[in-house]
Amino acid sequence: MMRICVIDGQGGGIGAAAIKKIKDAFGETVEIVALGTNAIATAQMLKARANRGASGENAIVRTVAEADVVVGPIGIVMAHALMGEVTPAMAEAVSGCRAAKILLPLSQEKVEIVGLSQEPLPHLLDALVDNHLKPRAR
Repeated sequence: MMRICVIDGQGGGIGAAAIKKIKDAFGETVEIVALGTNAIATAQMLKARANRGASGENAIVRTVAEADVVVGPIGIVMAHALMGEVTPAMAEAVSGCRAAKILLPLSQEKVEIVGLSQEPLPHLLDALVDNHLKPRAR
């Protein structure tokens, strides 16, 4: 069974939306682990039907090492992103883990990605499932 770690911070809205979309597409054929940079984000992602959840630096560092896929906003690979909630250890663990990283180009950071079109979150989540997760599940 594919293990997908969904990481989010602040209010967990992006992560919750991603989990709902993934669950709608795959049901219980994948394991979704909600990893919040804080307890509120984790709680929101658990409400969205994640299989398990945990919060904080140590949970993220330890759990991404066992993931097949990591999903989240692009800030999860940048130290001090998400208003400082992503620690350097979190960013290093995510960027260095063996899992495929599928990053949503949503950022409050002063980072711009050249050549990327601005799509609304629902379109990005469609692409996440259809173009990136479904091919891996086959």
